[in-house]
Amino acid sequence: MKRILSFTLKVFFFLIILLALYYLIQPEPYLGKISLYNFIFPGRERLPFGENPRVAYNFSLYNLNAMFASHEISGVQEQDNSFRVITIGDSSVWGTLLKPEETLAGQLDGEKIKIHGTERTLEVYNLGYPTLSLAKDVLILQRGMAYKPDLILWFTTMESFPNEKQIESPLLAKNSEEFAQLLTSYGQIPGWMLKSSPESFWEKTLFCQRRALMDLIRLQLYGFMWAATGIDQDYPADYPAAQVDFDRDNSFHGVDGIYPNDQMAWELLDVGMKIAGNVPVILINEPILISDGENSDIRYNFYYPRQAYDVWRKDLADRCTGEKWKCLDLWNLLSQSDFTNSAIHYNSEGGQKVADTILDVLPESLQ
Repeated sequence: MKRILSFTLKVFFFLIILLALYYLIQPEPYLGKISLYNFIFPGRERLPFGENPRVAYNFSLYNLNAMFASHEISGVQEQDNSFRVITIGDSSVWGTLLKPEETLAGQLDGEKIKIHGTERTLEVYNLGYPTLSLAKDVLILQRGMAYKPDLILWFTTMESFPNEKQIESPLLAKNSEEFAQLLTSYGQIPGWMLKSSPESFWEKTLFCQRRALMDLIRLQLYGFMWAATGIDQDYPADYPAAQVDFDRDNSFHGVDGIYPNDQMAWELLDVGMKIAGNVPVILINEPILISDGENSDIRYNFYYPRQAYDVWRKDLADRCTGEKWKCLDLWNLLSQSDFTNSAIHYNSEGGQKVADTILDVLPESLQ
């Protein structure tokens, strides 16, 4: 009996020590750097995201180290005469309902352009991530700079700007401390960021993080099917089309008419530009669906009343001019038929139009 009691106490104290060490070290972020991608499996062409892993061989996790370690950008060495480009933005850039080669990055990759009289081959990496949030874009941009891009294509839209959208993204919520440190290094943390509380004691324990640890293993296991099929999202045979008929509603995020500038995270554009440093950034107002349906005289689409969007778009143009940022406004480039299941998701034909437009202006933009 004494031996059993002694053994039980030893096991108990060992577990206490193990749990204490886990809490102090917090190894989950570091474990994310261990990856079979770009080693046994090819790197993924998009950051991991998904809700149906059995079909998509992909799922959402929020360990940024693991996300980037699984991406092809982590395994490619810089090639002679290449011009490395990263694209950041929302699900339209990530490519909802599009195969990897149909995304904007996929259609730009391998294209040749002349820069300062020298022909260069575009080496384009898709760092878009579904959710509309400038904060999420900035967080990913900071990570993307480690791969020494020659150009950043930053796609954005009005829905990414409201303060309330910034901390809604699960990716940001799970990496709020890293984001807070990032903002602190570039200036004072804005008021909307203070609403995001740091992880509690319980959230840092092994009991709470065991799902995150299992996700790291799952990501590696799905690499087998990703390598065999190239599938990384669910492609339903049928999906609801983007809404084109609306109520007589002139509101954006509960505000009728013009949305207040002080409720928008404009400062994050400045932070993003500072992160980029000397690397050129082209800030792109992405295409939106312009409806011709019921009450389309009031609303362009599900997201935007005309009045609020038009004022925001002018404010964006004025900031680009005042800050001397390189900006490209593609808001009305695509027709209604180019969109799929939302007012910002376009099909492969729409993506080709966007890619062609960018290729046309790129040489001049880089002068």
